[in-house]
Amino acid sequence: MPVRMAEPAAEAYRYPLLVRHLLHAPLATAREQVIVYGDRRRHSYLEFANRIERLAGLLTRFGAEPGATVAVLDWDSHRYLECFFAVPMLGAVLQTVNVRLSPDQVAYTMSHARAEIVLLHRDFLPLYEAIRDRLPGVRHVVLLDDDEDASGPGWLDGEYEQCLAAAPDGYRFADFDENAVATTFYTTGTTGDPKGVCFSHRQLVLHTLAVMAALAAPAHGQSFRHGDVYMPMTPMFHVHAWGNPFVATVLGVKQVYPGRYVPDELISLRRREGVTYSHCVPTILQMLLARARERNESLAGWKICIGGSALPAGLAREALEAGIDVFAGYGMSETGPVMTVTRLNAAPGSMPLDAEIECRRRTGLPIPLVDLQLLDVERNVLPADDVAVGEVTVRAPWTTPCYVGNPEASDDLWRGGRLHTQDVGRIGPGGFLQVTDRIKDVIKTGGEWLSSLELETLISMHPDVAEVAVIGVTDARWGERPHAIVVPRAEARGSLTADDVRRHVAEAAAAGRIPKYAVPERVTLTDALDRTSVGKLDKRSLRRRFN
Repeated sequence: MPVRMAEPAAEAYRYPLLVRHLLHAPLATAREQVIVYGDRRRHSYLEFANRIERLAGLLTRFGAEPGATVAVLDWDSHRYLECFFAVPMLGAVLQTVNVRLSPDQVAYTMSHARAEIVLLHRDFLPLYEAIRDRLPGVRHVVLLDDDEDASGPGWLDGEYEQCLAAAPDGYRFADFDENAVATTFYTTGTTGDPKGVCFSHRQLVLHTLAVMAALAAPAHGQSFRHGDVYMPMTPMFHVHAWGNPFVATVLGVKQVYPGRYVPDELISLRRREGVTYSHCVPTILQMLLARARERNESLAGWKICIGGSALPAGLAREALEAGIDVFAGYGMSETGPVMTVTRLNAAPGSMPLDAEIECRRRTGLPIPLVDLQLLDVERNVLPADDVAVGEVTVRAPWTTPCYVGNPEASDDLWRGGRLHTQDVGRIGPGGFLQVTDRIKDVIKTGGEWLSSLELETLISMHPDVAEVAVIGVTDARWGERPHAIVVPRAEARGSLTADDVRRHVAEAAAAGRIPKYAVPERVTLTDALDRTSVGKLDKRSLRRRFN
């Protein structure tokens, strides 16, 4: 029988895992470190802490009691970082509103979350005006304006900076249950209304520590450590920008927030502020590389973690040639989000380039406290032999326990006591996970399963291909056949043909790299691929267009 801990001292501090405790180390060791917002503002961590206290006082004056929801509609900014801390530290719930959803979906998520206070960037005033009558629970709206301009509709309660300046200093935060909900976010699912996921203080703290440990461990790069300069290129509304702002704050590093993502401004900020670590989806990396070529700008020395969708081999090669330490991570909204991050097991350049690229783009190794298993359709555990393919399931202390107000979907998510990702993959003996497809995206042709991701990777290696998506289209004889939708590189538009793409795949099939039935009869050249609100490939939309 386990032995219980001795009775603690009467005044022993129980130390609940609360978001506010993430501030102890940086405020002791990095008080003068700076937080930058574009070319508009910079201030120290000490001032950051003062602004958190003032924001808490302001929100309290507006009635932000424990459990109340504060919704934020903003670009990536110093203000958003302040909300990451001040709102949950009050015991209130931060709703990071996905501003890229349709107006109807934004209204649904804010109503479903029972938002009472709204912090609203001026850019989204027209959006909010259109849905305001559908949000009767909202009692106060504060304007976020980069020029500190307070002008606007009469129902606004003031401008953020002016309200903050008038708020009192020294708000004293109290302890409470670490299992209290800290944040909520709505997934961008392809069917039905968005589904709400929520995360507690305990979950956010543990996720922060695990991600920090995983990114500090690599010996050959692919890291985020003291001395780095951080700039997110994944929206802060999307699962806390993958949790990285919390990590950056605990580390006490210089943080650079770019506002809206404009490739020229991202590249200029990177150079001017000395940014060394970022994260983004493949589309953003593709845009940065293209713009840097046009500007003849070096991106060498930039560490960039890629998530949201698979890192194509062609894009990984291009990033490495530009001097970027590029690597993949994996997760989903429901998992808080990080589950795995990849890393090299040998120094860059010490292995063949193709092998290094393959390692960098693998889905990754589980970060601390993550328990991954592959299950077959009968829920049998599959071996980690890099051959068996099954659904990726996970347990971790920060996975969402449910979809808010949706018990049926929650039960399906957690059937058998494990969170089901709907991703198909394999795990190698060394623990490396490789996701090979989404269950819904596997192409079933002539009784065989064909991975759309593996075919996309192959096509991405063609030197004239910028982006590619492969979908299954209905076929009377084979059930489904692959259809490749290809975006040529700018310099190859007008010269790259569908036959060029088919010939590239056929050569790989002749060499035995892929089966012959993987060669697509249908190839469409296009200027852009359909994407979701967070930049992922929208294969459901593509299937509607091409089936």
